[in-house]
Amino acid sequence: MKNRLKVLRAERDWSQQDLADRLEVSRQSVNAIEKGRYDPSLPLAFRIADLFAMRIEEIFLREAD
Repeated sequence: MKNRLKVLRAERDWSQQDLADRLEVSRQSVNAIEKGRYDPSLPLAFRIADLFAMRIEEIFLREAD
């Protein structure tokens, strides 16, 4: 699944560790999500959306089939 996490994080001048600390996950998890190697659980996706004050659909984008 594609996502805008890296862009949103960079707009706030947050490191991966900064974001990980805010989400209470590891920096490696943030890296894997940003690179599309890991899709977050629904509760984590909601935490991400809440943190950025956005809807999940604005952050995570479905890839064309």
